[in-house]
Amino acid sequence: MTFLALSIVHLKNSHKTVAAMVAKTQVWREPTVIVILAVLLSQLVGSGWAADERTWRYVSELSEEELRVLDPRTETPRDPAFPYLPAEPYPFSPPYTAEEIGFLSTEFAHMPRWNCALVEDYGTISANGYLTTAQAIGLVLYRDPAGLLGQLKTKPGEWYTQWLFQTIAPPEKHGRQSFYTLYRTDQQFSTKVDLFAYAPDLRRVRRQPQPRRQDKSPGFAQAFDNFLNRDAWEFRWRLIGTDVLFEAVRFPHTRTAITLTAADGSLYETTPQALKLMGHDYPSYTPEGGVACYVVEARAREEWIPSYYVPKILYWLDRETFFPLRVEEYDASGVLTYIEERTAQLLNPELGNKGYAGHLFLSWDIPQDLLSYDIHDAHRPQSWSVEDQEVFFSPDFLRRVWFVAPLKSQATVPDPKTFFLRPAVYREKFPQERKIVLSPQLETRLDAQEKAGRLVFEENQSGR
Repeated sequence: MTFLALSIVHLKNSHKTVAAMVAKTQVWREPTVIVILAVLLSQLVGSGWAADERTWRYVSELSEEELRVLDPRTETPRDPAFPYLPAEPYPFSPPYTAEEIGFLSTEFAHMPRWNCALVEDYGTISANGYLTTAQAIGLVLYRDPAGLLGQLKTKPGEWYTQWLFQTIAPPEKHGRQSFYTLYRTDQQFSTKVDLFAYAPDLRRVRRQPQPRRQDKSPGFAQAFDNFLNRDAWEFRWRLIGTDVLFEAVRFPHTRTAITLTAADGSLYETTPQALKLMGHDYPSYTPEGGVACYVVEARAREEWIPSYYVPKILYWLDRETFFPLRVEEYDASGVLTYIEERTAQLLNPELGNKGYAGHLFLSWDIPQDLLSYDIHDAHRPQSWSVEDQEVFFSPDFLRRVWFVAPLKSQATVPDPKTFFLRPAVYREKFPQERKIVLSPQLETRLDAQEKAGRLVFEENQSGR
């Protein structure tokens, strides 16, 4: 019984067929063993596992039906006014090139692509388990039209969105504010953002230096480019294949519930299991509850962003909306250095598929073993009048310390033992495209995490 159980577990992990495993043994010929094997197999099948559990496929393995919606061309007609854009007007129509898929994915930036107010509940946990958390109210304004279409229609050098963040927690940071103005860029105008900050103790607004793309806020895993969003035209795109994801932003067993805030301000408690990858309104879950994805590669264009700090990025994009559920970044030597996982919700149904926005974000700086989370809570679409825009979306407004949208959130991670798990590495997927090199210490922590069901930082102190 033990031998067969271990064989089945090994089989499940290595994706070999049942026949190949049992054919190597002689014990299967015993009548009692046959019954045990049948029971084990029925349990596996009943739990949704099949003999071939491989979910990922290269482009060369796709069916003719799947290929019909894909355009294999790498060179397509260009826009006469902006030759770095496709000639076909956004939002394109199938069949899609890899470049068009890349453009469609940037519709889903870190911040929603429409006017709204929300709470950003965020925090970081260090390699030794030190946890910091904070909350900020975010006000978002877009020029008309909103979304990626508005960004594409904006002339290079003009702003297309503005964000105001007002910190409400912890108490010692209450009243700190920051104001972002994001610009449409090209090769002549490369300024991506203007940033102003206000601190109550200084009682003055200060313009911040232009952040470098690879810069990170102190103690955070994600760089500014992860937060501000990357522009699709700065990269070359290639379709790697397809995959099915079943989980993202994994909760530990020590956190059995999370309290979230609805648009009307009401609080509701839910379990981690009830939080689906694309929310409850998503129409295209697989029968097993997964999300079918395209896996695409983005390579930095040297003529646009020379010596970019992550020259290669892989994206897992759901095949219904092209929302990026998983992002992997690779350094100049081709080694995986960063993973970001996301879940989404349909928060603006009037926009159809473009109404999805990020809900939970988890970022992992692998070399530092540094984790950051971000929860977009209490989201509500907002209509900003001309007067509102003139008053609220200006650096001068910061010194007033007026809280325009008094939103609340209780989604904070309360202590290190309830922090989200490190993302799954998925070593077996696309081995020709992914180079994974982890330190022995990190390998030990990952093994201990999976056994404990929660974060483990010190390999000699399990569960701590």
